[in-house]
Amino acid sequence: MSEAGTLDEKDLRRRMDGALSVLKTEFGGLRTGRASANLLDPIVADAYGTPTPVNQLATVSVPEPRMISVQVWDKSVAGAVEKAIRESDLGLNPIVEGALLRIPIPELNEERRQEMVKVAHKYAEQARVAIRHVRRDGMEQLKKAEKDGDIGKDEHHTLSEKVQSITDEMIKKVDDALAVKETEIMQV
Repeated sequence: MSEAGTLDEKDLRRRMDGALSVLKTEFGGLRTGRASANLLDPIVADAYGTPTPVNQLATVSVPEPRMISVQVWDKSVAGAVEKAIRESDLGLNPIVEGALLRIPIPELNEERRQEMVKVAHKYAEQARVAIRHVRRDGMEQLKKAEKDGDIGKDEHHTLSEKVQSITDEMIKKVDDALAVKETEIMQV
């Protein structure tokens, strides 16, 4: 905005959008009543001494509406993949057949739906916190720019309002995404 380029609005938006896309990925992993290959996206298995996303260790497919199939490429990590899926907060119990894991998707009862909604709220709050961290960074850049004499008080105030409006817009997107996911989960 000013000659010194004190506020990189594109960078702020990009970083906040990053938090939003992480949230969407996490929401993709929260199940409704149907099987989805995205369900396992947030799950990380300890393979070869390194935490690795399951979808980088296996082919994940949905052969039936209530079944996920995980074909692990290296049989030696099948146990780690199974353990990671079992210990995730998704309440899944894989059936192991060598390097193939079949994961039946149980019907969601009311209690389970409520748990899923709580997890969705937790993910949304993490996204809001990440967005607020980006906001704080932007505000600190402005304070430093004013202290260094790169911008005046008026410009600092104007740019602060701009940072806040971007933050409000992103938080609203998080809240909207949460509302949609909550409706999706509670739908019987």
